[in-house]
Amino acid sequence: MARVLVTGGAGFIGSHVVDALVAGGAEVVVVDNLSTGRRENVPGATGLVQRGIEEPSLLEVFRRQRPEAVVHLAAQSSVAASMRDPALDARTNILGAINLLRCCQETGVKRVVYTSTGGALYGEPTYLPCDERHPIEPLSYYGLSKHTVERYLKLFAQDTGLRYTILRFANVYGPRQDPYGEAGVVAIFASLLLQGKAPTIFGDGEQTRDFVYVEDVVQACLSALERGASQAYNIGTGTQTSVNSLFRSLASLTGYRGQPIYGPPRSGDVRHIALTPQKAATELGWRPQTALAAGLERTVAHFRQARAPTGRGGQR
Repeated sequence: MARVLVTGGAGFIGSHVVDALVAGGAEVVVVDNLSTGRRENVPGATGLVQRGIEEPSLLEVFRRQRPEAVVHLAAQSSVAASMRDPALDARTNILGAINLLRCCQETGVKRVVYTSTGGALYGEPTYLPCDERHPIEPLSYYGLSKHTVERYLKLFAQDTGLRYTILRFANVYGPRQDPYGEAGVVAIFASLLLQGKAPTIFGDGEQTRDFVYVEDVVQACLSALERGASQAYNIGTGTQTSVNSLFRSLASLTGYRGQPIYGPPRSGDVRHIALTPQKAATELGWRPQTALAAGLERTVAHFRQARAPTGRGGQR
């Protein structure tokens, strides 16, 4: 696609996608309200429009820019925040996405890549790793809102002929992840440990997550712009890593010698999750390439160079 609009393109994952698209010669427009994204993440040659996806004026942006494809990454992405304020989560993740789809319809967008969640979609798994046929029983409003848009997207495509691909991400980590929010355990832990501060682990730490490196996720987004029409794909490694194990790895990389703080489990969090990427491998030609040890080393190096100030402890 020669002209791509990326929502959330100033954020963690979005900015990496924008970098890859620009490097590949695409003309890229970023739409981001900068509530969590950072202007400095957007390359100087890339157009940035500061706008929320739920705003009616988004249609003016589409009419002016006329993108061929959209990569939709803008979202309220905190499970904890969704449990505190389901209405806010729905306004951004559901109503914002519907507004975006209407803009696509009005301006002739050819394809939408919708980034959903695999980590919060399936609920407590009946088997691991989860494939795309696993029952969908989210425990959080965040997981519910992302799945709701998957259903809207299917009906919207039937009504309008819009082509789409859904990517269900595992727990994405890597450089540029926000170390100050409630989501992003790797960034939060790495930032605190580099400052010699103890992070908080919610629960006993034996809960497991599937960690996938951001550069691998970018390649899935690029592939989805051309392949996988009208299908959903898990984007993960299929491997479970406990939060305690993650802490030990990051402590070793940062030289931290203390212990974490343990707090009560958080509402909406699943106990165990891992996603098999087999369908993505077969139909998108995508497989994770970055081992967790290598990805953590690169991420710690990024935060060490950034010398991030104090953030809040926690994990997702």
